[in-house]
Amino acid sequence: MAATGEKLSVVEKIGYGLGEMPTGFIFYIMLVFQTFFYTNVFGLTPAEAGTLLLVARISDALFDPIMGTVADRTSTRWGKFRPWVLWTAVPFGVLSFMVFVTPNFDHAGKLVYAYVTYIVFMTIYSANNVPYSTLSGVMTGDIAERTSVSSYRFVFAMLAGVAAKGLVPNLVNLFGRVYDASGQLAIDPVTGQPVIDYAKGYQWTVGVFSLLCVVFFVITFITTKERIQPGPSQHLSLRKDLADLRENGPWKAMFWLMIFAFIMLSMRSSAMLYYFMYYLHKPDSFALFLILSQAANIVGILAAKPLSARYGKRNAFIGSLFVTALLYSTFIFLLPENVLAVFMLEILSALAYGIKIPLTWAMTADVADYSEWKTGRRATGVVFATTIFSLKAGLGIGGAITAWLLAAYGYDNGLKEQSEQTLQGIRLMISIYPAAPLLIGVVCLFFYPITKQMNIQMAEELAERRKKLPVSTAD
Repeated sequence: MAATGEKLSVVEKIGYGLGEMPTGFIFYIMLVFQTFFYTNVFGLTPAEAGTLLLVARISDALFDPIMGTVADRTSTRWGKFRPWVLWTAVPFGVLSFMVFVTPNFDHAGKLVYAYVTYIVFMTIYSANNVPYSTLSGVMTGDIAERTSVSSYRFVFAMLAGVAAKGLVPNLVNLFGRVYDASGQLAIDPVTGQPVIDYAKGYQWTVGVFSLLCVVFFVITFITTKERIQPGPSQHLSLRKDLADLRENGPWKAMFWLMIFAFIMLSMRSSAMLYYFMYYLHKPDSFALFLILSQAANIVGILAAKPLSARYGKRNAFIGSLFVTALLYSTFIFLLPENVLAVFMLEILSALAYGIKIPLTWAMTADVADYSEWKTGRRATGVVFATTIFSLKAGLGIGGAITAWLLAAYGYDNGLKEQSEQTLQGIRLMISIYPAAPLLIGVVCLFFYPITKQMNIQMAEELAERRKKLPVSTAD
């Protein structure tokens, strides 16, 4: 095990952060546009889309702990986790593209295609993202550097989100343009706007992002290094790893926190496009809204390190969730003409929410340290994998709830004007409903015992233990 709390170079932090760009591209495309794609482009009903999202994301989440144990038991000259970033690069790009292809099948055939491509893609996503996320926990043992590298990661994630959210609507319109037999742009005689083939537009838009994914994963593999390894005498045992988690109070708090936080994120992000289309009647402003929201997230991410240094990670996290929930709740009072207020409230709430983003993974690395500190055993992959399991479970539940609520509130994708009942449901899905799980997350954090003082104590004691062990040779 490397006896290191060493500082990381800016090049290595950037290299690691670039590995978040691919998952950021696809994560935000799916988070914001996938429910709409399945209901309004691909042709599924809201209920079918909700069930698909739940089944695919939960089945994928169940694979995460398996992937964590596989990664913990991987042994190569490059380390345990870095190789998986490289091995999964091309499959990740191919499968993410296939998810957004609309085949010329009947409805039953499309439903089967959607299940197969989405479930297989999410499995590849896990095989890539579990080792990639875990990598941040073994690059250094320095607690400040971990927060720093997590901040780099999520600045790049937010930049990927800005690119995805800002460019997707425009690229879909560009790639989806329809031309007549003479090569002229086809114009809708009713609206006077260009005719758009949205199936083609989404397919090629995601195709561009998929190519970029492969490139960034390779860069991450080349520029990063694993330094912390389990002690040479540690016996690998999945049963023991999971038993250790059952006794790990901080892990339990993070597990439930992640479920509720990502129920919120999935629900609100999926519902927002419907909110702009049918309640505000400002679909053309949606891309700008997303860009400004992501920009505010980045500012919040940059504020995470100084805030956590002053108040501790847990307290900064609690403040982030509470303020975000409060601001989300106020959206229920906004009228369709209050567009400026919608933008201002979103900027403020995104700023507050951004603070918690890097803290999530820095605190997960601390949970792995806590387990090693208490038991003498390190199982970084299992800790991160089970945390990612709770994340994906939250995403699946939140996405399904959104689609099912659309159906329950009477959403009809064939109508340009939705009923008052449907509009009220959409408003609740971007305000009161997502605020509730955030407040539950605040309660979870009161059961997270790793304070700033304990963090420092753990880091110092583990560093002393690691000095007595052989230095890792992973390059």
